[in-house]
Amino acid sequence: MYPAEIVKPMREELTAVGFDQCTTPESVASAINKKGATTLVVVNSVCGCAAANARPGVRLSLANDKTPTQLITVFAGVDKEATAEARNLMVPFPPSSPSIALFNDGELVHMLERHHIEGRSANIIAENLKEAYNTHC
Repeated sequence: MYPAEIVKPMREELTAVGFDQCTTPESVASAINKKGATTLVVVNSVCGCAAANARPGVRLSLANDKTPTQLITVFAGVDKEATAEARNLMVPFPPSSPSIALFNDGELVHMLERHHIEGRSANIIAENLKEAYNTHC
């Protein structure tokens, strides 16, 4: 588990642009399974090689005509149970941090695993997500 003071700025990168921080399995399941909603889920991470571009990419992706109706995040290594629930709902994809998933009416419709994020610029991540929003939102 990471100390709160270390992850605070990383959490705030997403909560400052409208993400709800889910810290319980119930809050994750409730958000993802909300009928009539598209939900973007970011499994946040301290990993500098991937999360450093994931968070800015997600923020950039929100500058689009179509966006998810809900934005939630869990923090791997901090929100253990909430992260486990999010990952459980992302099956068949294996757990990875960071990762970004888009759900529509509780159904997983788009997934970016760590290997899709690592080594990619924030702009490439944002464009990938915008395409998903345009298709599913």
